[in-house]
Amino acid sequence: MSQVKEGDKVKVHYTGTLDDGSVFDSSKERQPLEFEVGSGQIIPGFEKAVLEMAPGDSTSIEIPSGEAYGDVREDMIVNVEREKLPADIDPEVGMQLQLQQPDGNALPVVVSEVTDSHVTIDANHPLAGRDLKFEIELIEVN
Repeated sequence: MSQVKEGDKVKVHYTGTLDDGSVFDSSKERQPLEFEVGSGQIIPGFEKAVLEMAPGDSTSIEIPSGEAYGDVREDMIVNVEREKLPADIDPEVGMQLQLQQPDGNALPVVVSEVTDSHVTIDANHPLAGRDLKFEIELIEVN
């Protein structure tokens, strides 16, 4: 059996959990995740975990935040005056919004605080700053 190396296309089933055991994502009820190792399509710690696995192998790993979605960046948390929001938006904590960037791309943000005069929005990935645990099963290598 061939072991996974950089440039291989692989299919894996996985379940990702947080420190409290809650599942944040799983492929078990879907098609396996397919990606090219070394292409940067997925978080670095996950890619490292599949290297040298062979089809049928399984592993349990813990990925520190720095090898996952990174640490929380304070420069991605911004206070916006409420009057600058569109009139049809009534912001609530946890609400997801999209901001238009100068290049035209949409940037997803989450409302993290609401006051009478300001709304705090957070553009960090929802899993930024979190250590992640994964159960990974390698299904196929091409």
